[in-house]
Amino acid sequence: MPFPFFGDDKSTIATLLSTLPQTGRLAWIGLRPVRREAVRSVPEAIAETDRHLQGDHARPKSGGKRQITLIQEEHLAAVAGYLGHDSPLDPARLRRNLVIGGLNLLALKNRRIQIGEEVILDITGECHPCSRMEEELGPGGYNAMRGHGGITARIVQGGTLRVGDAVQVIATQPATEQATS
Repeated sequence: MPFPFFGDDKSTIATLLSTLPQTGRLAWIGLRPVRREAVRSVPEAIAETDRHLQGDHARPKSGGKRQITLIQEEHLAAVAGYLGHDSPLDPARLRRNLVIGGLNLLALKNRRIQIGEEVILDITGECHPCSRMEEELGPGGYNAMRGHGGITARIVQGGTLRVGDAVQVIATQPATEQATS
C-alpha cells in the first residue's frame, strides 16, 4: 500500500505526514540465535537482502513483511513505567532486533529508511506484542506493551548495521509510479 495521501500536494495532512526531517540513531542490535533462548546484544550485524539478520533464528520467507523488527528507544522507559520500574527495560527482554532512538517509528509506516551507509528497509507494519511478554515481563506485560511493540520491516538492501549508525527516511516513489517509470 502506498503512503497515505502520497501525491496529494494540496492536502495539509499529506504535507504533515511527509515531513520527517529528523535523523535517528541505531541504539542497540539483538540477535536471537535459538528460538525461545536469550537475545544476544551485539555491536554490529549483517542484514541479508530480502532475508534476515545473520545469526538470528528467524527465517522469514522472501518478500516477507517481518524480516526484521524494530522498537523505539523512548518506549523502553514508558513500558517500564507502566510496570512500576524506575529504569528503562533491557531491550533484549522485548525480543526485537533493533532499537532506534530519535525517530517516531509509527510515523514511518509504509516508508523507506536507511540505516548507516548500506542498509535500506521498507517499513511494513506494526509489531504487536505476543503472549511471551506476559511470561517475560510478568502480569500486565502484554498490556504494557500494547501500542509500544514497535514495527516490522522488509530488508530491501542488506549490509552491515552498527550501533550508533544514523537512521533516516529516504524518498521513494509510490508503488504505482515505480511500475510506470
